[in-house]
Amino acid sequence: MSELQIYLVALGVAAILVVLLFNWWQDRRVRQRMQAHMPVVEHDPLLDGGLVGTPSDSRREPGLAGSESIPVTAVGGQADASVVEHEEPDPTCEVVIEVTFAGPISAQDLMPLVQSLRSAGRKPVRIFVQDTEGQLSRRLQADVAYQSMHLAVLLANRSGALSAIEWSQVWNRVQSLADQIEATVEGPDQQTVLEAAARLDDTCAALDTQVGLTVLLGKSRPVAEVTGAARAMGFVPSEGRLAWMGDHGMECFTLSRADGEPFDAGMATVDRLSLLLDVPCSPADPRGFGRMMDVGVELAQRLGADLVDDQNRPVQAGTDATIDERLQVLHAQLEAAGLKAGSLRARRVFS
Repeated sequence: MSELQIYLVALGVAAILVVLLFNWWQDRRVRQRMQAHMPVVEHDPLLDGGLVGTPSDSRREPGLAGSESIPVTAVGGQADASVVEHEEPDPTCEVVIEVTFAGPISAQDLMPLVQSLRSAGRKPVRIFVQDTEGQLSRRLQADVAYQSMHLAVLLANRSGALSAIEWSQVWNRVQSLADQIEATVEGPDQQTVLEAAARLDDTCAALDTQVGLTVLLGKSRPVAEVTGAARAMGFVPSEGRLAWMGDHGMECFTLSRADGEPFDAGMATVDRLSLLLDVPCSPADPRGFGRMMDVGVELAQRLGADLVDDQNRPVQAGTDATIDERLQVLHAQLEAAGLKAGSLRARRVFS
């Protein structure tokens, strides 16, 4: 090997060492800046299998559970075995803020950073992470490094359209995070976001429908007696209420206390019950209301109670067919608007 070749090889090795040293220094600098601003975590969430947030057992984000995979954040959506969540934001009802890291960040280092990003006022925020291979996911893998984070902010729900205050809240939190770790932030301007939120809110307001019936018990009855009769018929507990589940594994309608209090609130007696069909959040059924009425009639008979409409008038046979016919029109309108009844998207915006 000539002297020139030896010189060139040595120069190449030196250049590689400089690049490796620079990358190590940059990674160390980013880690130090993150640790200086991170809250103290008493337990390692990856080892404990913990979540950011504590969703109830009945409200989990659909996905595969596993000891090496944990959700980035809790979400307000009911999981069911018949529906699979696509691992990407939904541009129809969400606006995305993208945070690109200065360098790859491990799952363990990333977990504490998302604690304050789960909501914007009364709007939930779904958090997606993108690994160094470009794959987007709602779950952090213990042995994977991530290069960016996408925050999908819900544009509207039953609390109204995303407001300027809510948008500013999440934007400021993201910007503060980006300053800590030297990340870059990209997202639409506020006016564009607010206009999109207002349009979605107007559409939802025109289609939002709930149909109810009331079970009049005549006198106060023990809650345990009432819920026992309902559960014997097939109702199942669901966040302080009871739900009637369809063959698809999703809620068709619910039974609750007329005063709005949960059955397990400690109040020992109840005198009125409400049956509610939440049309946008329940799968389309040509006999959706009729099915609820049939169940209501049987429950009233078991409890020696009366089944009445929202005007406290006894329910008349045959009225269910008329109401179900009207609901079919609404189901078609929901689907035309991209908000198919019972879909994950519909359940997000009508939450």
